[in-house]
This record gives sequence, C-alpha cells and structure tokens, in this order.
Amino acid sequence: MKKLIIALITCLTLISCKENAKTATETATTNAKTENTVKYPSDVIPFMDKWKILLGDGTYVDSLINYQKDDFFYVENDGNTDWVVYKTPNSGITSRTSSNTRTELGEKAHWIPETGGKLTGTLKVQHVSTTGDATKASAFSVVIGQIHSDEGHENEPLKIYFKKFPGHTKGSVFWNYEINTKGDNSGRFDYSTAVWGHDFSAVGSSPNTYPEEPEHGIALGEEFSYEVNVYEGIMYLTFTSEEHDTVTFTKNLLKSDFSKKEDIPQQIIDVYASKRTVGVEREIAYAGEVNYFKQGAYNQANIKTGSKTYDGDIVTQYANGSYAEVWFKNATVGESTKPNK
Repeated sequence: MKKLIIALITCLTLISCKENAKTATETATTNAKTENTVKYPSDVIPFMDKWKILLGDGTYVDSLINYQKDDFFYVENDGNTDWVVYKTPNSGITSRTSSNTRTELGEKAHWIPETGGKLTGTLKVQHVSTTGDATKASAFSVVIGQIHSDEGHENEPLKIYFKKFPGHTKGSVFWNYEINTKGDNSGRFDYSTAVWGHDFSAVGSSPNTYPEEPEHGIALGEEFSYEVNVYEGIMYLTFTSEEHDTVTFTKNLLKSDFSKKEDIPQQIIDVYASKRTVGVEREIAYAGEVNYFKQGAYNQANIKTGSKTYDGDIVTQYANGSYAEVWFKNATVGESTKPNK
C-alpha cells in the first residue's frame, strides 16, 4: 500500500511539473508574440531615422527606430489604418526658445533655402485645448509642421496651424510666415494666410466670445495633407483634402515682402501695433540661413493664452482637455523637387 501511495505521488508530481513547464512555455511564447506584434512609429512612417524628438514631458530622444512613449508618441489604429500619435499637454517641459510644449520631430539634416528640401504629411487633428482666452491669437491651436531657422534670430519662415474654437464643429487651417527681422528681434511678427477657414488674426471680441465659425473649415478627425517644397529659394505649399479644393501658395525666402514700413500689411498693424513696435525684415529674408523641418504637435495653448494647465500636472491636463493631439498616417522628408508650373 505504501509503495502504491509513493507511486501515485510521484506520478502526480510528474504531471504537475509537466503542466507547469507547459504553462511556462506557453506564457513565454505569448509574451514573445506580443513583443513581436508591438508597432512603433518607425514601423508606420519609416523616415524616423532622419529625426530626433522632444516630448511634452521634456524627454529628448535622437534615435527613433523602435521607439515609443505611452501618452506622447505611439501608434494607434482607428479600425482601418495605423497612425502615429503626437500628444502634448498645455504645460510641461519644453525647449529653451519656447514656452509652448511639443511632441514634435526635428529634422537632423539642415539646409539653406537655396538648396531646399521637401516635407509632406497626411494627418488628422484629434484634439486642441478646450480652454483659453479667445482674444489671444494662439489659443485653441496646434502647429502641425514647421520650417525653423537654426541661425540668427532662429525665427520660423513657416508654421502650419490648425485652430478650433470651443463649440465650433469646424476649425481653420492656416500658415504663418515669421519675418527674419532686420536688427534686433523685438519687432518680429507673423503674417498669416488662410488655407481653409480663418487666418491667425481671427480672434474673439472678449475672452469668452468667439468669432463666427468658418464656413469651409476642417473638423477634428478630418483628414488632410500638406506638402512643403523649398526649391531654389522659393517655398511652394500645397494643401489637399477630400472635402475641399486643393490650395497652393508660393513664398520667396530669398527676398523680403516686408523690408519697408509701407510694406507692412493691415493685418499686422491690427494684431501687433497696439501691443508693441512692428519691425521690418532684412531685404534678403532667409537667404543663406540654415533651416530644418519640424513635424508633429507643437501645442500653442499655455498659461499665457488663458488655457488651463493644472499646475503642470500632465495626467490632470489630459483628463480635462488641456492638450493637443495630432495623428499622422503618412509623411516624407527629403530633397526638394522641381515644381510643376
């Protein structure tokens, strides 16, 4: 009888060990499969080797292959398509030259306008801050693509914006040109051009009064594309959307449109003149100056624009709509191409 009991215990122990070993193997296999199926932004948009990134919590990374960070830079599937998500709060840690947070790519390669380069993106803006002062031009907006100077005043010959006021269904897409100010930079300004909807100068008459909703604007979650092609010193911009007419612009980056006081548009006088002196641009604009592209979510809402920041607590900001979120499904960067004229 004793021998039988020992035999049974041995048998049960062997079965248990086999089952445990089987379970451990299955767990390891499942974990390996899960690890292998993780999608990184570099799997969706394979140009990430050409970029570095600054995230909304101040994290800086210059190697983006197989890199992601939850709540800031990751992949989301909308049921049909994989998208790279750029998300950033109204308040966090940002660059030395800005008070605006960003989860934004910065191009590693640099170029001058005469040599040029090309950036494209297909995206949808999922969220902009729901709080802000409507009289502030930057409130409720996010920059989704830039050209940034790396010399002189380090100004921006291009910023592409999406902006939507609370309660509106449609928002606006517009682009700003910041002058390469002659002399010091105290008189700098942005000249704004509407693509769909309003330009930068459309603001409320009071902090809680909004301008009319744009008739031909872009909604949150609505897909559109842009192309920035700087060829032989001329910036060619193309904006496309399934629900809108294609819109194109050209801007000379080698010769200023704003080098004399009489050249200053009324828009600039209305937006800036009551606050400070408006300057002029150097005659050769950005000629010979080193520039680079940026792309992602550069949040323009902060405490200066009357937006709620919850003392910089990122979790609380995300929970209360104090953030910007932009999804890209396609993007390219590279050499400029001769435009079709």
